[in-house]
Amino acid sequence: MSTTTTYGVDGMTCGHCVASVTEEIGLIAGAESVTVELVKGGTSQVTVTSDVPLDHALVAAATEEAGYQLVAA
Repeated sequence: MSTTTTYGVDGMTCGHCVASVTEEIGLIAGAESVTVELVKGGTSQVTVTSDVPLDHALVAAATEEAGYQLVAA
C-alpha cells in the first residue's frame, strides 16, 4: 500500500528547479514517484508517493540539497 504526501516548497522558478527537487527526493529509499506543480515565485506543491511514510527530515534534507526549502507546516 502506497503513501502519498504533499509538501510546499518555496523558491522554485523553472524546469531545472523541478528536476533538481524531483531527483533529490527520488533518491530517498522508499520513494516511488515525485511530481511537482510549479508555482513560479510562490509555493510549489511537491507530491511524493512512497511505499512507506517518509521521514519529514529526510524530505527536508533532500529539498535543501537541491537548493530549496520546505514550507513550514
